[in-house]
Amino acid sequence: MADRYLTVAGTGVHEIEIRRSRFLCALAPVTSEDAARAVIAARKKADPAARHHCHAFVLGADGRTQRSSDDGEPAGTAGTPMLEVLRRRELTDTVAVVTRYFGGVLLGAGGLIRAYGQAVSEAVDAVGVREYRRLRLVEVIVDYDRAGRLENDLRSSPYLLHATRFEDVAHFDVGLAPDQGDAFHAWLADLTGGEALAEEIGETWLPTP
Repeated sequence: MADRYLTVAGTGVHEIEIRRSRFLCALAPVTSEDAARAVIAARKKADPAARHHCHAFVLGADGRTQRSSDDGEPAGTAGTPMLEVLRRRELTDTVAVVTRYFGGVLLGAGGLIRAYGQAVSEAVDAVGVREYRRLRLVEVIVDYDRAGRLENDLRSSPYLLHATRFEDVAHFDVGLAPDQGDAFHAWLADLTGGEALAEEIGETWLPTP
């Protein structure tokens, strides 16, 4: 089972022009096929005059779900090279939609393959990539008189502070890599004089800082 994956860092649109044809690549992070198809539909609505809205998406931490469409371009010249870029970059939970405005010059099959792949590749470079890791989630409970210092020290530590809640006491949810457990508990006990409570509450996917 995968313990890390990469996805795009956010949404964005990047445009390239090849022999007067414009290729606008929209990228977005998604976590379901419905969400991916909603992005595709939104791009078609945003550019109704464009001749083609080709797409590719990969879903799941293991990249198991993969879909692509040439949307009227010659078979294998658009969706497949777009999907190949996502796979080569090891991206998942990502949808790419390339909207093409035809410029009057035929590019040929090879030209289309290069253009659609280039559009996605340059868009990934422009938007950026984010890593997610599967981490053990530990809930730390501490009195308010120690909460301020603990929060500051957590933010500057190698441990990932995921969430904070302030109720009758302070609660901090902390993400730990598999090999960090013993060191974290020793660090926490030393910092709080053994007064903080820590309980493992499961696993989750969290973005690395």
